[in-house]
Amino acid sequence: MTPWEPRTRAARIGDRGLFPDLEAFAYLNHAAISPPSSEVARAISAVVATYAREGVGALREWLPQRERLRARLGALIGAPPERVALSSSTTRAVVDVALCLPWREGERVLCLRGEFPTNVTPWQRAAETFGLEIVFLDADAFRTPRGLEELGRELERGLRLVAVSAVEFQTGLRMPLAEIARAAHGAGAEVFVDAIQAVGVVPLDVVALGVDYLACGSHKWLMGTEGAAFAYVREGRQLVPRVAGWLSHEEPLRFLFEGPGHLRYDRPIRTDPTFLESGAANAIGLAALEASVAILGELGVPAIFDHVQRYHDALEPALLERGFESERDPRLRSGILSVRPPRGVELPELHQALAERGVACSTPDGRLRFAPHWPSSVDEVPRVVEALDECLR
Repeated sequence: MTPWEPRTRAARIGDRGLFPDLEAFAYLNHAAISPPSSEVARAISAVVATYAREGVGALREWLPQRERLRARLGALIGAPPERVALSSSTTRAVVDVALCLPWREGERVLCLRGEFPTNVTPWQRAAETFGLEIVFLDADAFRTPRGLEELGRELERGLRLVAVSAVEFQTGLRMPLAEIARAAHGAGAEVFVDAIQAVGVVPLDVVALGVDYLACGSHKWLMGTEGAAFAYVREGRQLVPRVAGWLSHEEPLRFLFEGPGHLRYDRPIRTDPTFLESGAANAIGLAALEASVAILGELGVPAIFDHVQRYHDALEPALLERGFESERDPRLRSGILSVRPPRGVELPELHQALAERGVACSTPDGRLRFAPHWPSSVDEVPRVVEALDECLR
């Protein structure tokens, strides 16, 4: 039993009661970094207090927490917990999968222009290492049937893997993952999903969608802290343990706690995805993630998604009236409302002016990006519009 059991306290959609120190009156930047709730802060304090009191003894108290977290994450994405491996970042999880796939020289990987580099760079490095070929399509093509048509042509030429984000970080376009996976599997290819802009705000079931591999960090829509993440590997998909470490073995801790004769180097590497948990973990980050995921589980991601869409529906018309160009696709919505500024409006200056007026948002690659989450209240939208008008004047 750990010294802290996760629970949700006064978590209500549209209520910032768990964020008493948050300065911005409208925090619309969850696509970048989420502020930790008081529950997350409480979990962090519990970990630090236990290690301060017990030192190495705290390790045994907090190890069961990781299994609880694995189960919570599995429930969040519709995956068996044994197919979930804890990690330190989305990038780390992508790198590990990219290095551990059983590649054959000459195989082709499809990436998308417009993706965050996390889901491109590791595949480029894998291509350099294993003699692969990288091909690109435009992410924005998937707003129309053209994207799937172009994907189909590349699949006919032969692909080993399609690497795609569940939600595009610039535009908020939610990708048609089920259709992509269906087409890929029909051609003998697999699908890897960077889900950091989706999990926690967009309902996602990896089994129903047919996702083969997934990576997701904790500090955005999962509302944890930086330095924690997870990977998912579909049942029947096997990785080569090229990144294995001392904790990747079966029974890796026996030599530390069960007396002499257990220090061995020939213990088998685990065959499930947890072999990716190869060394010391971020106990603080994992406890913070469990605290935040517990809240998400209680509120329900479908309810959170609906709330965020109501926020967007209130804000988007005001932006259009002021000459902004929305990139939100009504059929493929996500947690992100991304707009291009009117001609003559300098985006860096507008962003800074909004921040000075208590509106926290971001500006990825020339867009103004609004990303509310469950604590955001739709009632604050008129103040956001008022602040925007002041900036534009």
